[in-house]
Formats: sequence, structure tokens, C-alpha cells
Amino acid sequence: MPEVIIPGPEGRLEGRYTPGRAPRVPVAIILHPHPGTMNDALTLAMYNSFTRRGFATLRFNFRGIGKSQGEFDNGIGELSDAASALDWVQQFNPEAPFTWVGGFAFGAWIGMQLLMRRPEIRGFLSLAPPANLYDFGFLAPCPSSGLILNGASDEVVTTGGVQKLVDKLKTQKHITITHQVMDGAGYGFPGRHDEVMAIVDHYVDMRLSTDLAR
Repeated sequence: MPEVIIPGPEGRLEGRYTPGRAPRVPVAIILHPHPGTMNDALTLAMYNSFTRRGFATLRFNFRGIGKSQGEFDNGIGELSDAASALDWVQQFNPEAPFTWVGGFAFGAWIGMQLLMRRPEIRGFLSLAPPANLYDFGFLAPCPSSGLILNGASDEVVTTGGVQKLVDKLKTQKHITITHQVMDGAGYGFPGRHDEVMAIVDHYVDMRLSTDLAR
């Protein structure tokens, strides 16, 4: 899990990168919440999930966090950070067959914007997407299938907001949105991370064994 420095739009971005275990491996990029860092527990857990599967996997700090230069930019600059980070990891994996993006809260919002820009992204993990706090209207249409997971007792990311997003996405053709609500779970799924990752791992394995394997 070596530390890497990525050239970003406002200077360097601090990251951690694990190369894939074989040639032509897929790529995964994992995005952290705000406030938060790339060492957030769920961000790290998603990162480790993909590294175990042999993906070339990157997580990094958005601008103004840790050793990353710049200042918080309310999502606009952070989307540019994510695009630059994905460019960076792809230069080392030019034959990657596909890419995944995973994000928690603010990171989920940025990740879903990123997949609109990058057709190589074939799957996404969106943990507690803050649909009641940020505009997700850019998903028109959503180009990739993915998992959306939220807590039924989340006091920050409301169940109603997430459900409206899911209902909208499920009307779109050619993608499949898998939505799960964790009973009793609050923001960040406190004390429930093992359950979260069991859902994530099951979903990723299912996708890798079916449509993404073709």
C-alpha cells in the first residue's frame, strides 16, 4: 500500500495505491466522505475489498485534506481531483478491461458524477449517497449498474432522499440498480461495518461472475 503523489488540478494529491496482481487487471478508485480522509474506515474497507480481488486500486485525499494541496471546493474541484486521480492510475494500467468507483457519502456523490464522464466505469458502490443534500440530477441517464446502500436510521442521509434517487434510476433501461437499506443503521453505519462489507463483497462477486466477466 505505498504512498503516492498524484498531480492534481491544484497541486499534489496524496494517495495510496496497490498495483494489480496480474497483467490487464481492472481498476478501482475509492472516494472518501466530507469531512473525512482516505483513511476513513469504510473507504479503507472498500479499498481492501478490491485489492483482495487483484484490482489495481487507488484511494486518495481530496484537495485540502492531509498532504493534498488546495482548498475545499464544494464538489466542483473534488470532481476534477477524482478525474485526475483516475487518469493517473489508468496510465499504469492502459489495458485495464474496466473500472469501478466506490464512494461513501460525499465520495459517493463525486463517484457518481465521475461515472457520467468516464465510460470505462462499469460498476459503482454508493454508500449513503447524500441525495437529500446534493443534486443528483446529472444522472440522466445513469450509464452503469451499481449498488446503493443506506441506513434506515441515518440522521444525515435521509431514507426518503435515497429512495427518490433509486426510484428515478430504476426507470432507466440497460442498467440495474441494486438497493439495500440496513435496518437500524445510522450515518456511517456505526458498529455495522462488517455487515456493510458483506453486502459489498457479495455484490462485487456477483457482478464479477456474471456481466463483468463477459
